[in-house]
Amino acid sequence: MKMNGTVAADLAKGAAAGAAATWVMDRVDWYMVEHEDPEAWRRTQHVRPNGKDPAHNMVGAMAKAVGRAPPAQPHPAGIAMHYALAMSSTAVYGTMRRHIPDGVIGRGLVLGLGILAIEDELINPALGFAAPPRRYPWQAHARGLVAHLVLGLVTEAVLSAVDSRTRSSSRRQEARRR
Repeated sequence: MKMNGTVAADLAKGAAAGAAATWVMDRVDWYMVEHEDPEAWRRTQHVRPNGKDPAHNMVGAMAKAVGRAPPAQPHPAGIAMHYALAMSSTAVYGTMRRHIPDGVIGRGLVLGLGILAIEDELINPALGFAAPPRRYPWQAHARGLVAHLVLGLVTEAVLSAVDSRTRSSSRRQEARRR
């Protein structure tokens, strides 16, 4: 199957923007962990399957499937999985975002809420990579909401900046041709 050049470029831009946004999201998330009630963090850790985040549990399941011991957290494979999950969602978003109304902020919020609802609240618990949502303290949900909204907003901001730069470059090239 041949991929349209624009679709391929949008996938790549979405993935790259998602990588940057994941880095920012993680800093915001850890800032919130460091400033929340320590008991809420302990409860979050206690209900997590294997005491690990979903990405590390995914890597653990893959390790078990090939006869290896699941890695401890943090582990480079778990961190890579965390980035891969975000980047796959933001890559797809990169191809669809122009069809979502409400501009930069609205689109970023849609992305962040969508990833939170679909991945964190539905898929991860259904597959056993996270506990059922009701088992987590409210602080974990609040932190997840803020972190994913940051992910969405930063992804959209990066993509909008790239679009703006691309449009400016195209206008300069067109002016030179005249």
